Amino acid sequence: MTPPKLERVPAADRFTGTNPVHVLIDCTAIPANRGGVGRYIEGLLGGFGDEVRLTIAVQERDRDLGRLAPAADLRVVRGIQRFRPLRLLWEQIGLPLLARRVAADVVHSPHYTFPVIGGRRRVVTLHDATFFSDPGVHSALKRGFFRFWTSAAWKRADAVVLPSAATLSEIERFLGPARARTVVALHGVDTAVFHPPTEAELAELQSTVGIDADRGWIAYLGTIEPRKNIGALLDAYGALRAELKDTAPELLIAGGRGWDAGVLSRLDAGEPGVRALGYLPLELLPALLGGAQVVAYPSLAEGFGLPVLEAMASGAVVLTTRRLALPEVGGDAVEYSEPDAEAILAALIRLLSDDGRRAQLREAALDRAALLDWSASAHAHLTAYTTTGDSA
Repeated sequence: MTPPKLERVPAADRFTGTNPVHVLIDCTAIPANRGGVGRYIEGLLGGFGDEVRLTIAVQERDRDLGRLAPAADLRVVRGIQRFRPLRLLWEQIGLPLLARRVAADVVHSPHYTFPVIGGRRRVVTLHDATFFSDPGVHSALKRGFFRFWTSAAWKRADAVVLPSAATLSEIERFLGPARARTVVALHGVDTAVFHPPTEAELAELQSTVGIDADRGWIAYLGTIEPRKNIGALLDAYGALRAELKDTAPELLIAGGRGWDAGVLSRLDAGEPGVRALGYLPLELLPALLGGAQVVAYPSLAEGFGLPVLEAMASGAVVLTTRRLALPEVGGDAVEYSEPDAEAILAALIRLLSDDGRRAQLREAALDRAALLDWSASAHAHLTAYTTTGDSA
């Protein structure tokens, strides 16, 4: 498979309109930990130019999002944070009313669900197709919920934004051509946050987490859920440790606990050389990723794979799979393996024993990550906000 080619869009060419479209972005659905869709929203808000007039609806805890778009009209929605059905009810009734009150041209719903009835242009972001393609990695409740809303957006939204061509292709495979306009908008990365770590940042991580710098570490970043395939990574690491003994790097698992009961049980019981770090502050992540000997992300299915891009921007050597969107992100700047433990082990041994290959990948990762920024992503979103007709 030929890695996708990326091209930087000059800033002057990204926004060319004279009458700003007024977009109301519903940010009330983002999780409290700001993972996943939260990182997407943060990046997108910072990527828009003057050609978009923004109104942002947030929960009380997220009012700080306003700092990312200082010119935006920030609207705080209270009383919906403790009970998810209240947020969904507000989305169906309160969000259309707010759109009318502020005279928005577009309502952008960034996480599957959207107001079914409303007089404004409705744009919905669908992040992946795994609820159809890999149903076994989701609970029955979650699978049914997101299948319903994906199908509804495919039929009833005015435009659908997807983070990769692979996600578009997968949803079309299950649902057929969309009635809505479809726009592929690759995610970006904030290089002010994710960058090759300084010595001071590495020292802070090591003192905070208690890393043995002489041994080094292999890092994983992401939610602990079945499709992330962490069980296979643990098996591969166990075999690596059996071969390298005490000289093996540690395996550091960072991210939310999620719902992979088997992996959580193994992490709670403890395995030699493996540590579950939970959520780390954002400022520690570049050191975790860029300081690792390898960042392993052996996912079975991704709509995009933002941790891979964040690791690349941090100058990391990334090992991942060719499943779905991951080659669109990694191109030829990462190492690939099959997702089984034996293949992961072979790739880890190959990378750990080849300093030249790791140096090559670090350089290539930084070059490719530089082509994926949030301004370019925002430019693609503008297409969804302002145009009708066929897919782009």
